[in-house]
Amino acid sequence: MHLNEAHYGGMHLIWWIIWMVFLIWIFATPWSIPGQRAKKDSPLDILKKRFAKGEITKEEFEESKKILNASK
Repeated sequence: MHLNEAHYGGMHLIWWIIWMVFLIWIFATPWSIPGQRAKKDSPLDILKKRFAKGEITKEEFEESKKILNASK
């Protein structure tokens, strides 16, 4: 009894499709990996960081915060 290789060709194609879907899922899913695909900071977060670093004064921080809260 000889095995027909064409009979198994479809299963080979299915495994390739499964692997491709798996790889696309891994690389397309937005994981929260440090340093990669980090979420963007909101304007208020950026303002807080600038204040914490000493780039702006308390008065500038409060004024900018009022402007940002008024635009919501």
